[in-house]
Amino acid sequence: MSAQPDHAPVLPDPPAPTAAAQLLAQLRESNRASTWVPAFEQDWARALEDSRHSYSLSPLHDVVRTWQARLAAAPAVDAFLAGGCDDSDGVDLADVLGTRP
Repeated sequence: MSAQPDHAPVLPDPPAPTAAAQLLAQLRESNRASTWVPAFEQDWARALEDSRHSYSLSPLHDVVRTWQARLAAAPAVDAFLAGGCDDSDGVDLADVLGTRP
């Protein structure tokens, strides 16, 4: 008998090789470019260094996925804030997306 599960967990598909460049172009066009572009570049640099040490592309994929989620959620966040709703009980994005072990 084997102690291994009979199924493998489904891993998300890795982003396309050009996903980071396309994402950066979208961030530069957004109304939040002055804050988001430097933050993305900092996250990317940190993930690139982690990838160099671990020989894994996972840190880079995680950065792309996280920023894609932020960019996709931006219109909903704008609508929420424009509606005058109370956002004092907000949740940190890291709590929603989780952190990679």
